[in-house]
Amino acid sequence: MLSTIKLRINPIRQLSWKRNFSVTLRRREIRDIDSLPARLIPSYQESNENDLLSLQWPAPPRNVFVVKKDCAPEVTKSLVEFIKYRSRISIHTASTYPSIGIVLEPKVAEEVHSSLSFPVYTAQLDRLPCALHKKVDLSVTLGGDGTILHASSLFATCVNVPPMLSFSMGTLGFLGEWKFSEYKRAFREVYMSGAGVGDRASVLATSQSSNAKDKSEGTTGWSSVRGKSMGLNRGARILMRNRLKVALFNADGHPVEADKCSKHNRGIENDGLYVMNEILLHRGKEPHLAILDVYVGGRFLTEAVADGIIISTPTGSTAYSLSSGGSIVHPLVPAVLLTPICARSLSFRPLVLPASTPITLRLSEKNRGRELEVSIDGVNMTRGMTAGMEARVWNEEMRHGKNEWQGGVPCVMRRIMGGESQDGEAHDGWVGGLNGLLKFNYPFGE
Repeated sequence: MLSTIKLRINPIRQLSWKRNFSVTLRRREIRDIDSLPARLIPSYQESNENDLLSLQWPAPPRNVFVVKKDCAPEVTKSLVEFIKYRSRISIHTASTYPSIGIVLEPKVAEEVHSSLSFPVYTAQLDRLPCALHKKVDLSVTLGGDGTILHASSLFATCVNVPPMLSFSMGTLGFLGEWKFSEYKRAFREVYMSGAGVGDRASVLATSQSSNAKDKSEGTTGWSSVRGKSMGLNRGARILMRNRLKVALFNADGHPVEADKCSKHNRGIENDGLYVMNEILLHRGKEPHLAILDVYVGGRFLTEAVADGIIISTPTGSTAYSLSSGGSIVHPLVPAVLLTPICARSLSFRPLVLPASTPITLRLSEKNRGRELEVSIDGVNMTRGMTAGMEARVWNEEMRHGKNEWQGGVPCVMRRIMGGESQDGEAHDGWVGGLNGLLKFNYPFGE
């Protein structure tokens, strides 16, 4: 009788187990980003030692957005290696970073999810930027400067951009600070930044009662990470790269809606987009030179007749602006660059202006072409400028008081190793980029 009962029950259990497993497997492959917890917004502490900021997490970051270079199989392999590292089983701990959710772009998620034993998160393209603004704690890029600009463009309507950890795996990589071989050290440094001595929830610059310490130790979430805290002086170093904001206006003075996500971003006062590198107005395929009225600080400067005009940040000074004869400006210098492209008048030279200076470019009625192309960080906007339209550009205010930073693109800088002085940390990567990547002052033939 007992054997008969077993025969009747076991097939049912087996069928039920198979069904549950198949459903669970599908759900673990790609999940909706909305199921992740809300993002953490870190603070940035100033230092008297150098010009870089120190990253301070209020709690361990949970949602990591990983962006990779397109059409690069080796980079894809590196991406899989990196995101597997976050949950790799070790002897000493249950997992390396157990509570982290990996966020990917939809096409990347489809490409790599079958190689993973845990779920990844994404959203449809039309709602991806808004979802990223609400969920992403940290961005990681694997590629060159174009990959960094692409990642930044996904936060073009977001005031608080997540910290960006960039690995140089592209053609130039002037903005990429880290080598991929250093990814374990780099990610651990960013993840633990703010953990403080004794693995507490915040950096303990002053002594606290033992009761308060015991209470915080169990709630930080850092305690399971092998290696624990790196100490008060080992927080991740941040270079805050400033952005510009650009908005297009019709001839009647009404703004052109730049992005539907800006409607949901209450931190932005007007319609427009943030720009990390440059705004470019160019005649494109039109055979005629563009005629633009240029206003600086609200005052008329000149009528420019040229192929186009570039307005760039110091970060973008080593890109198209440099190729057009513009100056090289260090990213810590608060400035905005106005660079003409092949101006008809030889007296119209590139200008470096204070960052607080608003600039307006109005397409003159004298313009013979139908419209100008508008490009932001290398991507053409769907709508160009016609006669009478204006492009208004102004600076993004980042510092709102001591240790009160909002805005900009916080880039994680590579720490100088080997006991070298930290005084030059803010300049080391930039100077090395000029010499090693741009071949600055290299003799001919070498």
